[in-house]
Parts: sequence; structure tokens; C-alpha cells
Amino acid sequence: MATTLTRIPMSNTPPVAVVDLLTSLLEAEMNSVFRFMDEGSPYLSRATVEVRRPLAEMVVAERQRARDLADLLDSLGNVPTPHMSVRRDEQFLAFLSLQFLLPKLLDEKRLEVQRYENALRGIKPFPQVPPEVPAVLNRHLAQLQRELASLEQAAATVAGAARAARGAKKDPSAPSGSTNKQSDAGPAGG
Repeated sequence: MATTLTRIPMSNTPPVAVVDLLTSLLEAEMNSVFRFMDEGSPYLSRATVEVRRPLAEMVVAERQRARDLADLLDSLGNVPTPHMSVRRDEQFLAFLSLQFLLPKLLDEKRLEVQRYENALRGIKPFPQVPPEVPAVLNRHLAQLQRELASLEQAAATVAGAARAARGAKKDPSAPSGSTNKQSDAGPAGG
């Protein structure tokens, strides 16, 4: 749900701290681990539809939030200049299963929620912040909180399926249920 923003007059320009805060949120959206979860991702192709759909929707929402923030910065008279980076731990993502990746995605989503909560608290002291700024941030925060709940449910679904799969595999150390009374533990009774 894109919002068309009009350019805010220079007399109402927010402080540099607010612009920096919005730029940080934009960078976080663009550098999120969710950028690896596109349609061609092995994680999505192997996931059940109950897990695949919310993850795919989160990827789209992540990109839309980045566009919203870039548009918001532009409307404030600033050129969005986010820094793209690759974190050191991301090089191992291609080798993880969805079961192991979901906790990382949950941590990432919780961090995103925390960033937006902090951003909303951070802009309160500035009376010259245009009303569009908290409106966009509040809308994004509500969306992130819904995504977090959905992601928690997806993680529970995957964890439950993994437990069921482990339970279905026979434990080789378990008794076979054989009726043979003889054992190699001692002499056979005779």
C-alpha cells in the first residue's frame, strides 16, 4: 500500500537526526536477511504453502517499506543514500535449512520491530517533524508486528513438522519387539 507524499516545504524540514533515523531504517530494510528469500530461494521452494506464503509476502512488504522510506526521505527534500552491505554471517545462509533459518528470520523481524519502536520514540522530541513521518512509521510498525506473529506461527509449524519427522524415524537403539528370547548377552537356556 504505497503512499504518495508531497514535498514538504523547506521551512518544515525536520532535523538532521530525523533524516538520519529514516535513512537508518531504509538501510535496515534494504540490508535485511529477507532479501535472500525471493521466489527462486531454495527455502521457499522447499517450504509448505503455510510457510511459503507468509515468507513471500514479507519479502514483498520489505521492499515496499524500503520504497516508502525512500519516498518519505525524498518528500523531506533529501536524497535517500542507504549503504548496502553484506554481513559476515550471511555467507552461510545458502547452507542452512529452513528449520535453522527461521530462528534467524525471527530475530531479524524482532530487531526490525524494535528499530521502528525506537524510531518513533526518537522523533517525539522534534516538534517540526511532519505528520507523514510518524504516520508511515506507525503503519510500518503495525505491519512488522503482524509479520512477526505470522513468522512465529511459521516457525512453530516447521518445528512441529521436524519433531514429527524425527518421531517417525525408528530409533536403531530401541528394542525391536522381537519375540526371540535368546540374546547374545549370555548362554542360551537349554
